[in-house]
This record gives sequence, C-alpha cells and structure tokens, in this order.
Amino acid sequence: MILRLLSEWLSQWAAEVGSLSWLAVALVAAIIEVSVPHFGCAFISAGAVAAAAAAFFGYGVAVQIGTFVLVMTGSLVALRANLLGRLAGPGVPSRTDPLVGRHGQVTHDIDPTLGTGRINVGGEDWAARSAEPLPVGTRIRVVAADGIVLEVTRA
Repeated sequence: MILRLLSEWLSQWAAEVGSLSWLAVALVAAIIEVSVPHFGCAFISAGAVAAAAAAFFGYGVAVQIGTFVLVMTGSLVALRANLLGRLAGPGVPSRTDPLVGRHGQVTHDIDPTLGTGRINVGGEDWAARSAEPLPVGTRIRVVAADGIVLEVTRA
C-alpha cells in the first residue's frame, strides 16, 4: 500500500516537475523573443508549452520531446513567413523605381560597349546604359533600373 502511494506520488511529482521545466523553457524563450525580436524563440516557447501539457498529462519524456519538436516545427513552418510579411514591413524603398517611365536628357555620351554614360532625370544625375549609343543632349525615357544604373531608350 505504502509502495503504491509512493509510486503514485513520484509519478505525480515527475509530471509536475516536467511541466514546470517545460514552462520555464517557454518563459525564457518568450523573454528572449520580447528582448530581441527575430521571430524564432516564440516558436520554441509554443513547443515548450505543448510539451508542458504532455508532461502534465503524464506522458513520458520521449512523447514530451516529440510534442515539443512537432509543435515547434509546425508553427515555424506555418507561421514564420506570414508573421515576417505582416510585421517586418515593406523594407527599404527603392530610389530608382519611381524614375521608370520618366523622361530625361543625356549629359555624358552613353556607350553600350563600355556601359558608360550619365543622364539627368528630374534634376538628378544618374548613371545610365542603353542598347544603342546616345550622344549628349538626346532626350531619353527610363525603361528599367538595375540597382542605381538606369536603363534608357531614346524618347
């Protein structure tokens, strides 16, 4: 009788310690996520909470670890890209995208062989290239941008 009570008490104690250990991992991961937001530790925290639930219901260590890995991986795959897309924002805006379609003038000859040339668009000086040679003074239209080099054609 005493042996059975001791066995039940030990299994209940192990479940509680396991649950509390997993919850401690979840708390630490959540604190790290709040301190250094990079959307990684939140998934560890979710997996640890699920593993704590498995421990609370008396499942063994193998099931707890399996639950942790499964929930962490599943939430990472399902949610990370979506969260980054919503919370990270659009990123750094391009300086050259608004120039596509605008007109300007060649200020230094554009040589397609060398890939050199300069243009003025909207009062700003830009490096440019074209499929055809364009002399100084030629009116151009910006058709694309490759980094900070504008692709142009004769207007």
